[in-house]
Amino acid sequence: MSSVLQTSTAAPARSTNLAMAILALAMGGVGIGVTEFTMMGLLPEVEQGLGVSTPEAGHLISAYALGVVVGAPLLAAVGAKLPRKHLALGLMMFFTVANLASFLAPDYGTMLVSRFAAGLPHGAFFGVAAVIAASLVPPTRRGWAISMVMAGLSISNVVGVPFATWLGQAYGWRLLFILVGLIGLLTLALVWKFVPFHEAHPDASIRRELGALKRLQVWLAILIGIVGFGGFFATYTYIAHTMTMVAGIPSSLIPMVVALYGLGMVAGNIVGGRIADRSVMGTLYKVLPGIAVALVVYAVAVQWPWSAFVMVFVVGASGSMLIPALQTRLLDASPDAPSLASSLNHAALNVANALGAFMGGLVIALGWGYTAPALVGAVLALLGLGVAIASGLLERKKPLAA
Repeated sequence: MSSVLQTSTAAPARSTNLAMAILALAMGGVGIGVTEFTMMGLLPEVEQGLGVSTPEAGHLISAYALGVVVGAPLLAAVGAKLPRKHLALGLMMFFTVANLASFLAPDYGTMLVSRFAAGLPHGAFFGVAAVIAASLVPPTRRGWAISMVMAGLSISNVVGVPFATWLGQAYGWRLLFILVGLIGLLTLALVWKFVPFHEAHPDASIRRELGALKRLQVWLAILIGIVGFGGFFATYTYIAHTMTMVAGIPSSLIPMVVALYGLGMVAGNIVGGRIADRSVMGTLYKVLPGIAVALVVYAVAVQWPWSAFVMVFVVGASGSMLIPALQTRLLDASPDAPSLASSLNHAALNVANALGAFMGGLVIALGWGYTAPALVGAVLALLGLGVAIASGLLERKKPLAA
């Protein structure tokens, strides 16, 4: 009888501990999502506040993204010998301080540097958070666990980004960075209390982590993220301009637009985690053409406010479905270097962010209009599908374990 009682009470306790650990890691995603995506909704205010053009303001987004690209592999490799909990804490502290530095940045040049610095821990944090989450559940639930951590990024677009956008519009766009700093401090407290401590792997080393970069399938997965996701960011970077200048939506409703986008991301992330547990490559084969179709329809539908609202949700959902599958694919491609492999997903997505912001700004500067980035993005999604198909064909000849 006592053993039955022990089992019945231990299971809820383990379930509660798992939920709180994942919540702690997801909270870091909320802060990261707020600082990354609110800049896009506040781009007109940033332009006015710093006295720069739209493409120049877009470079602030690119600077953050490039920080992620540089920091993800570098910090993940350097932190390979650290216990994963300690690495997560250190990265979140770095992120918090860098965002507070952005609040204090006096001019455009300093802001560029601070945004680059704020991006450095982004990918490495998500990488180690995904590895921690995957280690807490059976292998058959890795996609779900990873998607729950990534849900912080999606939920930030429902609550945090709309609130930060409203706050920035009403009281000054720099307050965004104070808000992010507070979320960072909350994350530090939650991770410290709820994420379990495990010693670092005895064989962990920078050399072992960097070994992931020798694998072709790792690079192909990275390329899928870069190419397939580029159009997603090209579209979202200039969403405030598109909604106001094409759809004719008042700027006061931009927080609602961002919230709809975030709801789409939450829905897509949940669905993406579930289907990734069934088939990682099957998810990639289905989602990438879905993104292409969604972006083409968005380019047409954005001419009218009601259909623009609908397609904002659809674009957010279709893009975020891709993330759990890409994250799991990288873990499968490099099981002996999980932290670096996992962080590379976010490096890839932020190369896509930089590429998308650049290409979106380019076609706008060429006079093609604010709907052009979505059409460019549809082409990129199909190119990403081509890379995914090539990766799948190669795997048939040489399995990942080989």
